[in-house]
Amino acid sequence: MDYFIIFITTAAGLYFHWWLYARIKRWTDRDLALSFAGNDSEKKTFMLQCLATAQAQKIKRRDLPQWLEAAAAQYT
Repeated sequence: MDYFIIFITTAAGLYFHWWLYARIKRWTDRDLALSFAGNDSEKKTFMLQCLATAQAQKIKRRDLPQWLEAAAAQYT
């Protein structure tokens, strides 16, 4: 019974850490996209759409800042 409790606790802890890491990655990507928008609400919407496009195209995280910067430069 003790091993079962240890296993469940460890599994729950690992899942929680994975979940937290995934959330932080999502928040930082969103903040990065919004940082290119400034205070313009329409540009914020555009940049969030660009972020969704980048995620759909599976742009690597190391290339994401340059990709979003290029997308922000194309905003009219």
